[in-house]
Amino acid sequence: MDTRFLGIPDLVETPPVAVVVDVMRAFTVAAWAFAQGAEKIVLAESLDEAVALKARHPDWVAIKDGASAPGFDTVNSPGMLRSIDLGGRTVVQKTTAGTVGALAVKEASLVLCASFVVAEATARLLRTRKSDTVTFVVTGEDGQADEDLACAQYIAGRAAEARTDAAEFLHRAAASRAAVELTEGVRQGVHPDDVALCLELDRFPFAMVATLEASLMVLRPHAMSSQP
Repeated sequence: MDTRFLGIPDLVETPPVAVVVDVMRAFTVAAWAFAQGAEKIVLAESLDEAVALKARHPDWVAIKDGASAPGFDTVNSPGMLRSIDLGGRTVVQKTTAGTVGALAVKEASLVLCASFVVAEATARLLRTRKSDTVTFVVTGEDGQADEDLACAQYIAGRAAEARTDAAEFLHRAAASRAAVELTEGVRQGVHPDDVALCLELDRFPFAMVATLEASLMVLRPHAMSSQP
């Protein structure tokens, strides 16, 4: 499998297969939303679009980065989301990097959204699809976020069936700028357990596939068996 690791600004053309990685915290939060029963997640282009979607669909749950704001139900924190029952509901998510990265490759034939909590399921889906070329979109810090790059490299290794030790990659993520900022309270809308939850390898048995449905980019869980 030929792999590329690109930041969002480096995406000059639509790749055939894209794995969009945001560990801290968009696609850890998305995975938790599905674990809490969400049916689907709409990835919003902007805060205004998220608020407008919520206004049209009052039963939807709107999530944003940072501090809470009018029109939103909660923030982009796995620690906070894990206590919310989302059974059968639609979530609208707008974040600084993760949702932007997914929308940047929305025309790709396969778009996966990933983090450590769904790493093995994501790698298994790539193996199942026998993808020759995969572009990993490292969303944080214009492609320099080490937690996202570490996760992308780990998934790439597992997709190639390499005997990949996760410890090194998780250590890099734990020492990343994002982890430090979340731990030290530099960022808003943070639960004390967020970093630990973002580093839980393979907590969930599903991958997450984003597709265009009408004019919206919609993320859904894709169940994978526990077998290789």
